[in-house]
Order: sequence, then C-alpha cells, then structure tokens
Amino acid sequence: MSASALRVLLQAVAAAERPVVLIDGGAGSGKSTLAADLVAQWPTSNRPVVVCTDQFCPGWNGLAVAAARVPQVISTGEFVEWDWLADGPGEQQHLDPLRPLIIEGCGAITPASRELATLAIWLDAPEGLRRERALARDGDVFAPHWEQWAAQEQVHWQAGKPWELADLVIDVATD
Repeated sequence: MSASALRVLLQAVAAAERPVVLIDGGAGSGKSTLAADLVAQWPTSNRPVVVCTDQFCPGWNGLAVAAARVPQVISTGEFVEWDWLADGPGEQQHLDPLRPLIIEGCGAITPASRELATLAIWLDAPEGLRRERALARDGDVFAPHWEQWAAQEQVHWQAGKPWELADLVIDVATD
C-alpha cells in the first residue's frame, strides 16, 4: 500500500469517535511493523495506543484464549498482562478508553472483535517467509514453539477465516 493511500485510509479511520484497528496474520507476517507504521502516519493530535495480543496471551498454548480476550480489551480497555519470563499472570493494565486503539497479533480478528472495530487488516504471507522473519526476530525463544504455535494459528484460521472479516488484505510477499 502506498504511503498516500495509507494516509487517506488513516484519515477516514481517525475520524471515527474512537478508532479501533485490528491487525492479524501469522507469526512473522509483519503485524508489529505495520502497527508502528500506522502510528507514525496517524494524525499527531491523538495517536493510538498499540496493544499486542502477546501482552495478554497466556503462554505458548494460549492463542485461542488471547483471541477470545480481544473484545474485552476493546470494550473495557483492561487486561492482565502475561509475564512471559515468569510464565504466569503479570500486572493489570488499564488503557485510556478515549484514545484510538490498535490491537495487533495472532488472533486479533474474530467475528466478535470485528464487530467492535473500525478497521480490520489481514496480513497474508507465505509460511517460509514468516518463519524466517519470526526466527530472525525471536530466535531461540520462538524456535522450539514454532510448530505448536503454527498449529494454533491453523485452528484460529479455520474457525474464523479472519481474512474474510478484514476490510483490507495485504499480501506481504507482493505489497
């Protein structure tokens, strides 16, 4: 997507009373990078807070739980952060309910979360590219869990077909 097209899209989204943008896709598809790019392009008067589903995903087997929590995060602005080092619940988080919100991460787009969002974006990328990126980013931390996580992604994708709920599908390999 061109920078000018992105600016036009963001102006329309930013005009909503409380914009909520969901960014979903497989591990390593570029969700965090896109979220940072959106924030950088967002009108400076009221930049969004970015929350990653990893922040409230309860461990390596928790993708379905995290996906189910997205509507609550949108509605209440509250969640218990997951402490990945301690492998347990961390601190309670409270978001400003008036600030625009970007939720990015695996499981962000479900039928329930889509109803509450202004815009949903699906990032489509080949598994090989995603794996290369994810392991380059997270290395030894993610490598032993890749197959376990990929299986959960498949379940999420088959159950909800998030790309069909998205307003915008970006083919990462070509766009």
